[in-house]
Amino acid sequence: MFDFPEGKRYNTFTGYYRKKYGERLQKLVLDAGFSCPNRDGKISTGGCTFCDNAAFHPAYSAPGKPILKQLDEGIQFHKVRYSRAKHYLAYFQAFSNTYGPLEKLKEVYTEALKHPDVVGIVIGTRPDCVDEEKLDFLKDLQEGKVMEGWHRDGFDNPLVVVEYGIESCNDYTLERINRGHDFSAARKAVEMTAERGIEVGGHFILGLPGESRENMIGQCAKISSLPLTSVKFHQLQLVKGTRMEKEFALHPEDFIQLGLDDYLDFVTEILEHLRPDLYIERVAGEVPPRFVEKTQWGLLRNVEILRLLDKKLEEKQTWQGRKY
Repeated sequence: MFDFPEGKRYNTFTGYYRKKYGERLQKLVLDAGFSCPNRDGKISTGGCTFCDNAAFHPAYSAPGKPILKQLDEGIQFHKVRYSRAKHYLAYFQAFSNTYGPLEKLKEVYTEALKHPDVVGIVIGTRPDCVDEEKLDFLKDLQEGKVMEGWHRDGFDNPLVVVEYGIESCNDYTLERINRGHDFSAARKAVEMTAERGIEVGGHFILGLPGESRENMIGQCAKISSLPLTSVKFHQLQLVKGTRMEKEFALHPEDFIQLGLDDYLDFVTEILEHLRPDLYIERVAGEVPPRFVEKTQWGLLRNVEILRLLDKKLEEKQTWQGRKY
């Protein structure tokens, strides 16, 4: 069995940071006021059929609020749960955070890195919103060539991570959810980013319409073939008012619906088929109850889901990469 951190049966992302930097690094979600080409008319005006961005970020993160103020409020928010955290990552999450002129990107990224407790940035974006010039800047930023004299205790240069919303490896699914790009665009963006030595994360949704359990297991080979550092998996959540919610009402037979125990079985099988060196950042998502008609598994928090996943892997005597 692969030597996983923290005595786990899969590669935990928190364990990765503890092993590499000797501490937990907590993300602070930011809204820097970016838009999305799938909303402003460049590609589409409707956005992805599953998306309501307000459901995915906390109250302290709001467009128009200064970046440093969001960071300060985010630190106070997280000190309740993570009182031992010493350093933080500024997580540009809302919409597409490389969708804008390079000068704006430079401004907001360097502003976040001025905070004395922030040691890096995580940039959530779309595969079709990066180019060579933007990625070259990020490479220079993480190599210490941009913010001269920048230093934090234990960190000589800023960390830079780019996290791409890939969602599915199937082009027919991406078209159905109005994603606005195909899988080849995701592969190209991930490869361009990894070639520059920048850590790359990929986000995938489990349960998109038209995809069976077997189909999603089959995607693991493509996911493993990408030069990703980490992956996030979220179960599909039907957010109120989205086109996905309306589609489900009309065609529920196109969606797989899993109870918690079945979902954990499913995630266990996915882990078995993934590259063992991929770090797993998430296996499920949380949406505030007010955004959904009903919560899938009650008010269970992610920490409890992870505990149940550990138990499931132990019961099955299996681990990440066993069938890779």
